[in-house]
Amino acid sequence: MVRRHQSEQADAAAAAQQGLFAGEDAPAELPPLQPTRAAALARLAAVRPAAYARTRNALNGAVSGLSPYISHGLLSLPEVLAGVLARQPLEVQHKFVYELGWREFFRHVWQRRGEAILQSLHAGPLPEAAYTRELPADVRAAATGLPVVDQALRQLYASGLLHNHARMWLASYLIHVRKLHWRAGADWLYGHLLDGDLASNHLSWQWVAGTGSTKPYLFNADNVARYAPADWHSPGSVIDCSYEALDRLARTPEAPRPNRVESAGAAPTAEPALFGEPPSALGAPDPDPAAVAGREVWLIHPWNLGPPPADLAPGTVLLALSLADFHRAWPWSERRWQFVGARMAELSPLRWHGDAAQVAAALRGARRVRSQAEPHLAAWLPGLAECRPAPALFPPVERACDSFSQWWTRASRGLGSAAELLAGRAASAEQP
Repeated sequence: MVRRHQSEQADAAAAAQQGLFAGEDAPAELPPLQPTRAAALARLAAVRPAAYARTRNALNGAVSGLSPYISHGLLSLPEVLAGVLARQPLEVQHKFVYELGWREFFRHVWQRRGEAILQSLHAGPLPEAAYTRELPADVRAAATGLPVVDQALRQLYASGLLHNHARMWLASYLIHVRKLHWRAGADWLYGHLLDGDLASNHLSWQWVAGTGSTKPYLFNADNVARYAPADWHSPGSVIDCSYEALDRLARTPEAPRPNRVESAGAAPTAEPALFGEPPSALGAPDPDPAAVAGREVWLIHPWNLGPPPADLAPGTVLLALSLADFHRAWPWSERRWQFVGARMAELSPLRWHGDAAQVAAALRGARRVRSQAEPHLAAWLPGLAECRPAPALFPPVERACDSFSQWWTRASRGLGSAAELLAGRAASAEQP
């Protein structure tokens, strides 16, 4: 989830001029979402930056569909930008480049604040005690009677994906209308997302909540009608009011009684289960010391599923690893386990699932163990392997920035074109 609503009015006007909802500028169908490098590159080749910039806020806009591949490391941000620039030049201030920046900005905040991103960065519109920590049953069942919410939930459950704008609407409704604490909502959504990233997801929920931004993010029925298909529209509902009324609601501790839109009328939907370990069908046995004894090892984890480094020594063992320590705290949907597991199987026949102590003991007889650094595994991975940094697109910003605008000003300073940004990072990566 990435929030931007400052330019929604302009984007709406552009969408209307382009006849987006009439189908005159409908985006081309994305290549199938498959857990392969080839599928990732096919989606990259389909990116249309101009259409993206015009229509990205619309649910049927020309989004890239790259987020699962970026989240799991099948594509790095430098690769994404290089792939787009191979077909057309972009200014560094282009909205597509700007969106890539949000992902690195969230990692910047995570690096600086660590586990603190899982707590409110500052006070929101209401005291913490005013919010419940229990997701309402009608929300879990996609049966709130509010079309925009129920449609978002059905889409999430069916695909593990959700347009950024729909994520914002869902979070805003849960926090500001139903008075659900942002952390409870963020934890729940992360479990169901195929592209879930703790920094992007949880900091975005804080942005919506007003605990990571200067004011809460609100939306009304007119906003939904502007950007979503007709079956998402929610006239006559709790959100069919002015932004002033919504702001008062966000600052009122008592949640209103849910008012159903009778025309919604859909049956409850079963929420998919979440699992703290891979399904047995994926074949992830316990760590086996004999498989790596005396060998060089490259650890493949769920966030570095791209091609192994070209400089690995001949005979290096590729070991696909999921750490039980992480997944006990952050369970995934079966769909995400299958996506990650299929790609791991494509990369290596050797896969382990175990806790960090088990894995460390099994790796003790290896000659050398290396991997790619990853903040999701920061508590365990450095104790298992020598970690090289993940590829970055923007130059490092040394000053701690909790504001994207502050970070962006520093990260893009002196750059005119996206090609300059890419060239600068390539040169930095080549330095010893």
